[in-house]
Amino acid sequence: MTDEARPSAGTAAEEAASRSGDRRWLVLNPTSGTADHIDDVRRLATERGYRIEETEGPGHAAELAQDAVAEDVDRLAVAGGDGTLNEVVRGLDRANGLDSVTLGVVPTGTANIFATNVGITGIEHGFEMLDRGERRDIDVGVAGDTPFVMSCIAGLPADASVATSGELKERFGSLAFVIAGLQEVAAFDGLDVELTAVSQGEETTWQGEALSALVGNVRRFTKKGGQANVEDGLFEVVIIEQMPPSDIIEEGIAHRLFGQDTEHVVHVRASQLEIDSQSGEPIDFSLDGELSSHERLVLHTRPHALTVCVGPEYDPDPADE
Repeated sequence: MTDEARPSAGTAAEEAASRSGDRRWLVLNPTSGTADHIDDVRRLATERGYRIEETEGPGHAAELAQDAVAEDVDRLAVAGGDGTLNEVVRGLDRANGLDSVTLGVVPTGTANIFATNVGITGIEHGFEMLDRGERRDIDVGVAGDTPFVMSCIAGLPADASVATSGELKERFGSLAFVIAGLQEVAAFDGLDVELTAVSQGEETTWQGEALSALVGNVRRFTKKGGQANVEDGLFEVVIIEQMPPSDIIEEGIAHRLFGQDTEHVVHVRASQLEIDSQSGEPIDFSLDGELSSHERLVLHTRPHALTVCVGPEYDPDPADE
């Protein structure tokens, strides 16, 4: 960390933080989103006495989160997008520190899906909620040994998220994910999978050809459509069955915009889940946007494992909508 990254010694904010006994860190990704947020984030963090740690590349946010646990930090702000947040959660998990910090998101990324889920509307609002917002204990998903907070996605959306280049994001913002998805539809062959879901001791199995399998943890785990309760200890599993190309748009509009049950969409709720490839080929999974490949993936929830600061509009339950 450079000297410029640290708040000025002896500021009133630092002295106030010291008197209150808080240990406050900010993990700042300077390249997230449009990268025009750095000055505002630094100013707001310094005013509140945060120690600022700036990421230097992929994986560094996870290392900084581990350092924060080692330093007994109790309030950890994350200024970045969903990928930066995912790295921080992974770092906290590696250090066995998920239950030792209060996490706050300062949204500066492209999509900021998690921030939207917890009712955080902007950079200043993120800091305000760290100061005075409600604290909630949310579920964390685990895929194999890897934690995630939003979603684990196999199939077309996973391929589209990987295909979304930095250049495309810079040019089109959130629309880049839609553009990439349209580009991937024609080339996608589908998944031959078996899913075994367990909820309250009851087992449900689905097997067949699918366009996608979406495992959601937070309320809105995709830009549109996916809905889960982040405090009930269950995943919302959405299986989009293989269908003729002519049906994709019609089914998508009915299901995503109007919430209708459709012929090719299956919903399952589960605390444990197994996804197996039936073709013998590994499946690409996107864990909060990070790609990994598995022939078999076992997932489970850790109920109420992470304390986060939420905004006044936060509501964990889609049924309230």
